[in-house]
Amino acid sequence: MINIVYRLKSPKFFEEAIDEIELDGVIVRPTYLSICQADQRYYQGSRPAEVLDKKLPMALIHEGIGEVVFDNSGEFKAGDTVVMIPNTSFGEDVCRANYSYNSKFRGSGFDGFTSDLIKLDSSRVIKLPDDFNPYVSAFIELISVAYQGIDKFKQIASTPKDILGVWGDGNLGFITALLLKELFPESKVIVFGKHLDNLNLFTFADEVYRIHDVAEGVAVDHAFECVGSSASQLAIDQIIDLINPQGIISLFGVSEYPVPIDTRMVLEKGLTIQGNSRSEREDFIGVINVLKQNPQLFEYLGKLITEIHEINSLDDLKEAFDRDYISKFGKTILKWNK
Repeated sequence: MINIVYRLKSPKFFEEAIDEIELDGVIVRPTYLSICQADQRYYQGSRPAEVLDKKLPMALIHEGIGEVVFDNSGEFKAGDTVVMIPNTSFGEDVCRANYSYNSKFRGSGFDGFTSDLIKLDSSRVIKLPDDFNPYVSAFIELISVAYQGIDKFKQIASTPKDILGVWGDGNLGFITALLLKELFPESKVIVFGKHLDNLNLFTFADEVYRIHDVAEGVAVDHAFECVGSSASQLAIDQIIDLINPQGIISLFGVSEYPVPIDTRMVLEKGLTIQGNSRSEREDFIGVINVLKQNPQLFEYLGKLITEIHEINSLDDLKEAFDRDYISKFGKTILKWNK
């Protein structure tokens, strides 16, 4: 079957390519996609030159849902709405598949979802309830990243969880704080950020602080860093200062450059630093179950959607990326009409 793929050939330049797709596994037509900061780093050319040379041309986007066109296993029927899992394992490992060197990730290790059709193994597809908001469902992948980090935190945290701190007032910080408030209803969730306009949207949090205006005596039992880039150094420094002994520091933010950490205080307080990246099938299932049981979360998550673009051409795709880049907050959703 003929399939048209829309790949980033070089920074800010997309091209169409015609590929053959075998009628094997589950064939999905993308319907709603979401742009991630990782996609932007490729599109803007902000990844190191050697990385761009190695990975491009490549189809971007790893967050999205679609409609089943064909399934030779009989597990899905044509027309089913499904979320697509971008992490793909190519061999077993002793660690989780989302951390394994035997796995590849769409929009990073191989083609993402910007094509007419996507061929996936049935394990990489999960049917969504008919009443799920498709715009929010487009970024279930991002929600699943926060979910898996919180799930790991639950498994290793041994000290009280009375006060949970989230650093970062962007998309991931919003999602992480929202999930923490839902999954730990008895805990106080405090959000630390830089932008007052963003912090005002965290209406579900117990307290919010601008990072340069934290009340005296504020402390947290555990912390979740959702800042990334060079700014993560300041966030981590503040976390180490405010966290109680034997707390967990869950790192989510991505930086292209090394970030110094005050190891003296990490040792003195007996802190544990937990890295988090990507997610796996069980995390998607966990998110879907949480959304099923708490449909009010869709209203909160909908606040993240700041741009919706109908994509009928490569020019539309380029415009969506350009507008997303200048947006200071929120998710850009692509209604994929290709």
